[in-house]
Amino acid sequence: MKLAGCTLFITGASRGIGKAIALKAARDGANIVIAAKTAEPHPKLPGTIYTAAQEVEAAGGRALACVVDIRDEKQVGEAVQKAVDKFGGIDILVNNASAITLTGTLETPMKKVDLMLGINMRGTYLTSKMVIPHLLKSRSPHILNLSPPLNLNPIWFKNHTAYTMAKYGMSMCVLGMAEEFRGQIAVNALWPKTAIQTAAMDMLGGEGIAKQCRTADIIADAAYIILSQPKHYTGHFLVDEDVLKEHGARDFDQYAVKPGHPLLPDFFLDEAPETLVKLMDVSAAPPGVFNRCLRHNLKLPHFVPWFLGATPAFKPSSSSSPSSAKSSSSGPIESTFDLIRGNINEDVVNSTQAIYQFDLTGEHGGVWFLDLKSGSGSTGKGQPPVKADVVMTMDSADFSKMFSGQLKPTMAFMSGKLQIKGDMMLAIKLEKLMSRMNKAKL
Repeated sequence: MKLAGCTLFITGASRGIGKAIALKAARDGANIVIAAKTAEPHPKLPGTIYTAAQEVEAAGGRALACVVDIRDEKQVGEAVQKAVDKFGGIDILVNNASAITLTGTLETPMKKVDLMLGINMRGTYLTSKMVIPHLLKSRSPHILNLSPPLNLNPIWFKNHTAYTMAKYGMSMCVLGMAEEFRGQIAVNALWPKTAIQTAAMDMLGGEGIAKQCRTADIIADAAYIILSQPKHYTGHFLVDEDVLKEHGARDFDQYAVKPGHPLLPDFFLDEAPETLVKLMDVSAAPPGVFNRCLRHNLKLPHFVPWFLGATPAFKPSSSSSPSSAKSSSSGPIESTFDLIRGNINEDVVNSTQAIYQFDLTGEHGGVWFLDLKSGSGSTGKGQPPVKADVVMTMDSADFSKMFSGQLKPTMAFMSGKLQIKGDMMLAIKLEKLMSRMNKAKL
């Protein structure tokens, strides 16, 4: 009962990780301020600030539900005042709310950049600024940001610079505020070692993603340990599994959605991207995951690259088939496009409506196009008849490896071997064709 009587102000607590931390503290008899935007039921995601409040009270805590967009200074200030009026003060701030868009510099609209910087960095700074005067009056004050260690390996920047900047902004708040308020407030960061199952993950990814995740309970248990420490425990960038191991935990299967199944490592940790990909069960990820994330503009802080939805599309064709004889007499790139050509039709065109250009370098370099916008679709060598909606650039050897199953698209994307320019939403649609070809067992 270490948090009994403490008041926690938690952003983004209507569901997922924020709610899990709230419920863990509520079982001690803590007071929980649920500061989030969801006041009305979401059409596809369960829970609102009010249903979360009911769960908190059922678990043994007291709850205050506040409609808060943490980018709005007035809303944050009003919620903080309501918390102080109801509970007499604030002891703990958990900055959990976050936004994500995993796209490159040229493909990220400024609206998305502003959203990520506004929620992740500015929102965290603003909420902290508003709550700190009250934390200074507490006997056990804490700020806990759900943000990663400051890993400056360029690989975590090159494919999604804006998101990394925004997420690292949360971590920089820890770095600065921990020193600024050393001896007065404990300020720490917590990050999951693996992907975490949330309601958003269930809706967006389905069972293929969920079984590769741990539950939010592991974050809640690690947060509980951190928030139970004295205020001189500060300035740490912590990983959930490490925190629990240091306090005697040995059984981590209890946190797995599917015990024994390979887990998806999270971003920003020390493992190289190639190592992460080898640990991932890429084939289990359903198509369309990140597409749906973008479409619904949902907060999904602990997720995986959108290419996780695309599995290696081609398998070597039988040597006895007529098409293999044709392929053997042509180059590897020509053979690949022969296979693509055989799997496109009006249905694929109608559902895609995009023209793709492939700029290949290396031994079999050249420009190719895939027209999925007109007629029954077509492919060809050279520039497309009209401007491409999406341009993909990679080495021809890597292109062949990717479409023969030797190089996972995830690895190509994360390691920078595949570069994408243009409409990212249309780029994502290619996974439908890849899935179709995979089912055809080419």
